[in-house]
Amino acid sequence: MIMRMKIVAGNWKMNTTVPEGVELAKNVLAKVSEKPSDVKLILGVPFTHLAGVAEAISGSGIGLAAQNCADKESGAYTGEVSAAMLKSVGCGYVILGHSERRQYYGETDERLVAKIALAMKEGLAPIFCVGETLEQREAGNHFSVVESQIRNVLFTLTPEQAASVIVAYEPVWAIGTGKTATAGQAQEMHAHIRKVLAGRFGDVAETMPVLYGGSCKPSNAKELFACADIDGGLIGGASLNADDFLAIAKSF
Repeated sequence: MIMRMKIVAGNWKMNTTVPEGVELAKNVLAKVSEKPSDVKLILGVPFTHLAGVAEAISGSGIGLAAQNCADKESGAYTGEVSAAMLKSVGCGYVILGHSERRQYYGETDERLVAKIALAMKEGLAPIFCVGETLEQREAGNHFSVVESQIRNVLFTLTPEQAASVIVAYEPVWAIGTGKTATAGQAQEMHAHIRKVLAGRFGDVAETMPVLYGGSCKPSNAKELFACADIDGGLIGGASLNADDFLAIAKSF
């Protein structure tokens, strides 16, 4: 039986000031012993917070993720942050292709190919997000949309490279819309994602963690994490509270 890494990753998005963020990280650290030993915690924090949070969680085993990186290595790109910069401040992970980046900032598959390549070059593990909108789901295109997102970006990797990728499924239609994805719907898509990955990467797909990124809370985490192909969560709002975040981790 293949044992995949269990991961609970927080995506703080554009929330907290630097002092608030460092305090939140310290609160998570203070409770980290409460989680099962085989569950990996990752904090995905704003660029401004990375150095302070890295210092706060140093040596704890908690992973540090940036929420994005540039699609260029270096140069005259005002306001951008490179993968090498992220690595130098202590990041081990970077969230790429989040639905909000695709929706609000025109993130394309082509740009994501470049970002993943640069992240890999620096030894950062990408947390690669895929997911469909309400219109796409209601049109019955949800499987094909997610499959094309994977094919267009991750299929540029070798199986050896893919082994370090974490995939996160975001049912965009169930975030902030009042609609909810059932555990059955989530598992169905996670199984589809793993099948698509297996078609390209073979046995490596069995070891790649696939996280659920749609409104995962302490109240529904246990049911979601009991599903065969759901290996954890990419947590939004609930990651801004240390108790809720740890409660989700304890749901395994």
